[in-house]
Amino acid sequence: IEDDREVREMLGMVLVEEGHHPAVVADGFAAVELVAHGGFRPDLVLADYNLPNGMDGFLAAAKVREALHHRIPVVILTGDISTDTLRRIAAEDCVQLNKPVKAAEVLQAIQRLLPVPSHESHPHVARRPDPDLPGEAPVIFVVDDDNNVREGIRALLEADGRTVEDFATCEAFLEAYRPGRQGCLLVDAYLPGMTGLELLQRLHADGDRLPAIMITGNSDVPMAVQAMKSGASDFIEKPITRDELLAGVERALERSHDETKLLAWQQDASAHIGKLTPRQRQIMEMVLAGHPSKNIAADLGLSQRTVENHRAQIMRKTNAKSLPALARLALAAEPDGPPGSLA
Repeated sequence: IEDDREVREMLGMVLVEEGHHPAVVADGFAAVELVAHGGFRPDLVLADYNLPNGMDGFLAAAKVREALHHRIPVVILTGDISTDTLRRIAAEDCVQLNKPVKAAEVLQAIQRLLPVPSHESHPHVARRPDPDLPGEAPVIFVVDDDNNVREGIRALLEADGRTVEDFATCEAFLEAYRPGRQGCLLVDAYLPGMTGLELLQRLHADGDRLPAIMITGNSDVPMAVQAMKSGASDFIEKPITRDELLAGVERALERSHDETKLLAWQQDASAHIGKLTPRQRQIMEMVLAGHPSKNIAADLGLSQRTVENHRAQIMRKTNAKSLPALARLALAAEPDGPPGSLA
């Protein structure tokens, strides 16, 4: 039970990777409803202390226990270590983990409290490094100022057999980074100090070709396009899903080492974009720049309905399921491939 969407999604992914079957909700009322009327029978409650809508983590856990008629284990995540809170934790028979909490600490607490540790019932087999890649195993560099997000990404990648180094700032990454290392960079777009975009521009200007994936906000397509023009090979939108994260890293590493696959991707993208009429391409570029249909219609002297029809045709002809997918195709179709520039 966690009201911060990014933390909630990340914890859910980590738990799934470890073989658990979590239900993730934003507040105590949703948790109680799920147990009382949704048929969900949890073995453990993991709850943030400070929750919205007047029901904190302790009360939510108590109501879940009441609905189950069973005192299941409860883990409370909190940054509040006041005497009153500590007394309440002891009285409610809960385990406390202090925020910011590491994913490994959460998993260890769960394994101690559940009767059957997840790693025994659902063993994970780490992937072997690709034998075709020479030298040391590629390193995945994660740069994000949110400790919970960073730890969650690290846990997922390490469970997939990857070597990970993580940093809270771009400056810390640059201090530790040795150019020429095999790997991939995962960097958040919005960071204090040097931003993720500025880091990409710095690496690109220095001639460093480390594959990079920009982590952007939901539907922040203009930022994603700008990132790919600045050197990113791809981008991932928050909240990040496990499959998208692993697929994105695999894609970036493959394309950086296999020119044939990169060329095939660019040719396929060019074929899809080549189906568009000049007017559709013009509208596509304006959409990817972040302009709403109403503004595009006014700028081009068209009706908004006509613009919407063109947008639908663009998605159909390119077979793009979303604006981020369309952005990838448009940039890959440029003569030099990503990073490219939309005309």
